[in-house]
Amino acid sequence: MEWPISPSLLAASNPLARSVWCVLVFCALLSLVGCVSYPRYRTKPISQTPSQRPKTDSEKTPVPDQSTPELPTPSELPIDAAHIDTKPYQIGYSSYYAHKFHGRPTASGEIFDMNGLSAAHRELPLGTIIRVTHLGNGKSVTLKVNDRGPFVEGRILDLSLGAARRLDMIQAGVAKVMIEIVKPVD
Repeated sequence: MEWPISPSLLAASNPLARSVWCVLVFCALLSLVGCVSYPRYRTKPISQTPSQRPKTDSEKTPVPDQSTPELPTPSELPIDAAHIDTKPYQIGYSSYYAHKFHGRPTASGEIFDMNGLSAAHRELPLGTIIRVTHLGNGKSVTLKVNDRGPFVEGRILDLSLGAARRLDMIQAGVAKVMIEIVKPVD
């Protein structure tokens, strides 16, 4: 087999040919970097505590208050949410995810339907049925945990677009919610 550039051209006496060869090799290696795939999910969830490294000004975002909130009494909730009689599992901030993951497999193996009623939680067993109540307006929805996440500091739940619509939180994007376990996984 004959090389397109002979080894004699790469000798130190021909620096132009050596530079061209180096640029070609660099471009070939650079194009291979684009072929590397990364896993969609982390192998373990990130901790709820902030990282130890200081954040730059561009990384600093307002984080909701992380203190444990007081549970509202039924009289403080809107009328349609006063029916809640199960013990709250967790209270915190929720967001939603949609188009980027629509049609892709979730951590449970199900195909994500952004218009369906599902959620991503870091710790709850996949398949757990939960009731999520928007503490700002009292609306609630019952859905299944079928994915892992959210991997954003200060959030406890990622809802599908369909669930976020039912809770009327599309406009705000993030809402304070209460999670209750309706049916644990056997």
